[in-house]
Amino acid sequence: MSTESQPGSEPGAAQTPARNGGHVPWRRKGPIELRRRQTQQGTADQHLLDTKGAGRFVHTDPWRVMRIQSEFVEGFGALAELGPAVSVFGSARTKPGTVYYETGVAIGRLLAESGVAVITGGGPGSMEAANRGAVEGSGTSVGLGIELPFETGLNSWVDLGVNFRYFFARKTMFVKYAHGFIVLPGGLGTLDELFEAMVLVQTGKVTQFPIVLVGSEFWNPLVDWIRATLVGEGMISESDLDLIAVVDDPETAVDHVLRGLGAVERRGGMFGNADPDFDEDPDIEGTAEGA
Repeated sequence: MSTESQPGSEPGAAQTPARNGGHVPWRRKGPIELRRRQTQQGTADQHLLDTKGAGRFVHTDPWRVMRIQSEFVEGFGALAELGPAVSVFGSARTKPGTVYYETGVAIGRLLAESGVAVITGGGPGSMEAANRGAVEGSGTSVGLGIELPFETGLNSWVDLGVNFRYFFARKTMFVKYAHGFIVLPGGLGTLDELFEAMVLVQTGKVTQFPIVLVGSEFWNPLVDWIRATLVGEGMISESDLDLIAVVDDPETAVDHVLRGLGAVERRGGMFGNADPDFDEDPDIEGTAEGA
């Protein structure tokens, strides 16, 4: 490709042969190559230093990419030393004093007393209940909030909170730092998180970990539909139902997710649970207390 300037072109503007034997202007803009009318775009420095239309750049896709990247960086930085944790999902509409709410409190408390951090979406309802239980159990209470027009922010029982603009960045944190999922009754958001977790395990995108649904009266009709329709019509395999367990009490739910979590995994964490005399030899095998 020729980069020689042609007579009549702007100073420094390169030309490249056209199919008809003429020449068309072209230039590079970083790694991008521009030709014909595209060469009329300003330079990167010009756009950076131009004060016209101040603020518009924050609504462009390249800027959003940077914002998305910052959410991952902040999330990874906040949770990197969290230690073993379980994500607890459930409805934001669950009312205090109800069976589902009290179940969430009990689950959070049992997890905390077992040395496992509790991660929720940070909102009200069942999320608040699990965070409250974690605090009452003297454990680590984490809330991963999301920017929504009808949400009120992180609940008061969250000790370590991270707010997100983007669902997919938030979901990554739920999965990356959890050793299991406990799912209380909920709506579309809860179902979204449940099925995404099942897909990730089914497809081997994450190391297999337990997914426990609490409340057989609520969840069994869904499981029955999955078995009769999805399995029945060959959309999934019968073995895919093994990805989930349906239980009715907090003790069984917590025991299920803790099973397989050895003492080696459950020691440590960023809030004083670490045993300074503990040998972190990865070949040492441990047994989960109370599992």
